[in-house]
Amino acid sequence: MSPVLENVLYIYDLIRPYLDFGVIAVLIYCLLYFLRGTRGASVLAGCVIALIFLTLLTNVLKFEVLNWLLENFWTIASVALVVIFQPELRRAFAQLGSKSFAHHANVQKRTIRETVSAVTQMSRSEITQCLTSLSRRRVGALIVFERQIGMATFKNSAVHLEAKVSSLLLQSIFYPNSPLHDGALIIRGDTIEAAHAILPLTQQPEFAHQNIGTRHRAAIGVTEETDAVAVVVSEETGGISMAKRGSLKRFLTPDQLFELLTRELIDKPDRNHPDDFGDEYGDAEDSDDCE
Repeated sequence: MSPVLENVLYIYDLIRPYLDFGVIAVLIYCLLYFLRGTRGASVLAGCVIALIFLTLLTNVLKFEVLNWLLENFWTIASVALVVIFQPELRRAFAQLGSKSFAHHANVQKRTIRETVSAVTQMSRSEITQCLTSLSRRRVGALIVFERQIGMATFKNSAVHLEAKVSSLLLQSIFYPNSPLHDGALIIRGDTIEAAHAILPLTQQPEFAHQNIGTRHRAAIGVTEETDAVAVVVSEETGGISMAKRGSLKRFLTPDQLFELLTRELIDKPDRNHPDDFGDEYGDAEDSDDCE
């Protein structure tokens, strides 16, 4: 063997561990990149925290059965991960085969650099004015405010707008028989990011016995899966409702709506005062199964 080839192999043997770790780091980065801004990111973080906690627990307390389960976890983990992250994996492979992948990556990087900006007072006033007008005319509407947990899964299948929040624009979107009046409107900060978004419906049994329509079920459903806040206008009664963490406040006045938007989207939670957002149902029936 020539000295040159021996030197190359010797250098390769030296850098091989670093290459090994480098490939793993790139794979982990790609995984986090595609999951960032989606619900899968929170699921992945929860799985990692649970695995670290259980591993430390088994090592400290010498749990043999639990240790055996963790050692054999990866035999079924591949199938479990595919099932759990199926929407995110499908989106990732679709982006890899898309010509607009580079453009999407640049847009996503700009979004990642931005923090979840609070809704300004002007935008809150515009939203309150819009919902009050829709309520008075009994026009159905569903607006979702994105917070820390990303909603890219829902926005990818919706109509992208990237427009500044405006009362007239919001009213025109929800105008009856307009192309975008069905589905939900997603707002992040002061920007209307998507319209005509399809959201999951709640499966809570207590709501099955309530006279609640599709919009209200979708508002509750999306707040069960994310930390978003959703506001609904009933098409039947004109009542304004707000959903958060699977709970619903109904028949809100414009002042109450503005106060709740301020508290949920602007103010930081006070640990000394527990969050009293809970289920409040009015006496009147409220159904808007119009979709």
